[in-house]
Amino acid sequence: MRVLLIGANGYLGRYVADRLLADPAVQLTALGRGDDADVRFDLATGSPGALTRFLDAVHPGVVINCAGATRGGARELTRHNTVAVATICESLRRSGCGARLVQLGCAAEYGPSQPGSSTAEDAVPRPGGPYGVSKLAATELVLGSGLDAVVLRIFSPVGPGTPAGSPLGRLAEAMRRAMQNGDGELKLSGLGVQRDFVDVRDVARAVHAASLSAAQGVVNIGTGRAVRLRDAAAVLARVAGYGGALHELDLPQQGQHGQGHGHGPGHGLGAGHGHAHQAGGRPGLAAIGSPRSEATAEQLAAGGAVTQPYPYPDGCGAWQQADVRTARDRLGWRPRIGLEESLADIWMEAACRI
Repeated sequence: MRVLLIGANGYLGRYVADRLLADPAVQLTALGRGDDADVRFDLATGSPGALTRFLDAVHPGVVINCAGATRGGARELTRHNTVAVATICESLRRSGCGARLVQLGCAAEYGPSQPGSSTAEDAVPRPGGPYGVSKLAATELVLGSGLDAVVLRIFSPVGPGTPAGSPLGRLAEAMRRAMQNGDGELKLSGLGVQRDFVDVRDVARAVHAASLSAAQGVVNIGTGRAVRLRDAAAVLARVAGYGGALHELDLPQQGQHGQGHGHGPGHGLGAGHGHAHQAGGRPGLAAIGSPRSEATAEQLAAGGAVTQPYPYPDGCGAWQQADVRTARDRLGWRPRIGLEESLADIWMEAACRI
């Protein structure tokens, strides 16, 4: 089976490539903007005609799109996430290769959901930011293309290679700094949100399964279980062997109740009103802001105020959890790697920088 993989050097794409290369039945060609791609092509600026000629020459049976942007302004996100997918769809329509398309979407397309609920594929999407909007537009292009296509909506991918700018990446880096500096307390913010964390290697397995299946439409890829970021922080501290206190800054004020599902916007408190966990005996204090905080590490380590604990950068509010029955029934896929193993691998990479 000839597979054309777009975005093989990205966070998800690297693991998808590894998974495909492990299948002796797969002949893999990587297309991307980098020098190490088999074929250099920029989807954001390249023409459908040029890509069509390449598809006709290679004649892949499956095209997998892992490319895209997670940061930037609306124009940049639209160019890399929406226009690029329009180019792929148009090229596949023009080509005679008849390839199946596996498009990687994201849970940000759904936007905020009701605490305690599981989001199924038939939920009405209401993305809460330009990233989710650009990815949803790409999904609509794929679904309306008439192609043999499936969109995998990936929830919150974690594991080795987690980007340093992601919430868990920032958390691991803050813990590394605290251990390196001998800080006995770590100030944390924005831990009330709950997300469905799925290991990146399980995501790669799902992409492989989707490329071999006949499934069409949208398929959620997650674990079916939301986890509080504060609980993930406690697990990370345990696997890291961090003995200091985790001092949470934005617990709900007296009289406010999270009802066991995290806390919405406006429930955070300022510095000094948090709650400490895992009390440690070492002197010193480190701090980390929310995933969107603009404060530098030096300012935070000096005890600077932590602001903007919400919204979480994906625009999905305080809660998100996948309904994963479709992945089980139509792809024969289930997650295998638990969150503790994923966090241990994240920490392994962070510890190498100590």
